[in-house]
Amino acid sequence: MELVLIGLAALIVGVGAGFAVRARIGAGRMAEAERQATRILADAEGRAEAQLKEARVTAREELLQQRAEQERELGDRRAEIAKIEERVNAREEIVAGRGEEVARREQSIADRETHAKQMQEELKAAKDMELAELERISGMTATQARDTLLAQVEERCRHDMAKIVRQVDEETKLEADRRARNILSVAIQRTASGHTAETTVSVVQLPSDDLKGRIIGREGRNIRALENLTGVDVIIDDTPQAVVLSAFDGVRRATARMTLEKLIADGRIHPSRIEEMYYQSKAEIEQKIVEAGEQACFEANVHGLHPELVKILGRLHYRTSYGQNVLKHSIECAHLAAIMAAELGASEKTARRAALLHDLGKAVTHEVEGSHAVISAEMVRKYRESPSVAHAIEAHHYDVEPQTVEAVLVIAADAVSASRPGGRGESLEHYIKRLEALEEIASTKRGVDRVYAMQAGREVRVMVKPEEVDDDTAALLSHEIAREIEGRLEYPGQIKVTVIRESRAVDVAH
Repeated sequence: MELVLIGLAALIVGVGAGFAVRARIGAGRMAEAERQATRILADAEGRAEAQLKEARVTAREELLQQRAEQERELGDRRAEIAKIEERVNAREEIVAGRGEEVARREQSIADRETHAKQMQEELKAAKDMELAELERISGMTATQARDTLLAQVEERCRHDMAKIVRQVDEETKLEADRRARNILSVAIQRTASGHTAETTVSVVQLPSDDLKGRIIGREGRNIRALENLTGVDVIIDDTPQAVVLSAFDGVRRATARMTLEKLIADGRIHPSRIEEMYYQSKAEIEQKIVEAGEQACFEANVHGLHPELVKILGRLHYRTSYGQNVLKHSIECAHLAAIMAAELGASEKTARRAALLHDLGKAVTHEVEGSHAVISAEMVRKYRESPSVAHAIEAHHYDVEPQTVEAVLVIAADAVSASRPGGRGESLEHYIKRLEALEEIASTKRGVDRVYAMQAGREVRVMVKPEEVDDDTAALLSHEIAREIEGRLEYPGQIKVTVIRESRAVDVAH
């Protein structure tokens, strides 16, 4: 038992001694930690103070540098202002000198005006004296003499002009052959075929407006890729379910339309897909161009053309002139020229061939400078067409004087096809205004009773009052109306002016 108590006491003493030792060790560590903290704090304060001093020094240096730069700028500006002031002073001196010169000139002009007024007064006095002497000698006043002279001159001129007009009309009637060709042209134009009118824009219909955003693409990349590849303007506006393609080149516009239609049908619209569809569409359009050229040769009965000429001819299917499809116009000209050549005994083959190819240059006028007639002639010479065909093409707009019958026939066929009713597109508003202008021009003439614009504005019939207009005046009146129409209006083809005067013989039986 005592051993147990002794062991227990020893245990208690050991535990107490352990706690005491631990307490002393902990107190030592705490003191050491406090010393380290104090040292770290002191170091941090030292570094902070050093950094603060360094920052102040840097700020002062920057401030000094900015001040130096401002002073330099201020010096430069002052120098510039000084130069400007020098230039202003120099200009003021120049202006002052010019002002003095202007004052001298004004004084000189004033002196001249005074002298001129004196001369005018003297001249007027001399004329008055001369007029008074003439009135005394003639026994008439100046007004009476002027009216008498003007009346005589007007009557003589009116009869002379009427005689000339009637003489010219009689001479033209003697040219029976030319009149017969004109009648033939009128007969041909009444049986002419229609043309397809196109514009410089194409409209692509969309299944829904949601596709507009996909066509534009993120940040516009799709629409930019489409415009860069096709060379057309893609217009996306508030028009419901439609996209407008605008370009003067019909081939590019057709390629862009086909590309966009393919993309819409496919549903995948992104730059790489746009490029793929564009090259596919371009190949198809080129094939269609060749087919259109071959079909045109078949319809015009022209064979043996060089393949390049056929291809260029097919491009005219996508070109219009005043709303008239150029390829259809060329085919029609070939038929007209061949018919007239047969009537006149000229070469049908040359006339037909030249008329079909006469507007060939319009397919490349955006690529080559110059008149399309000259360009067309150079192209057919390049591909070894006959000189007579090349000459007829080159002369169809009088770039050179026509030397052959076939060249004149091509000119006539081109004019008939372009000027016939319905040949070229014309808006209803412009058509009505032209008819009104024709009737207005004729109605303003003295002695006109009624005016009728007929045959789609290609003939004006004027009914005159027989008691005010004689036969000579009627011939002169038609000439005056025709010349005024030429000067005031723009119109395709020709306008015939017919003046009708009714002669009446009245008697009374008693």
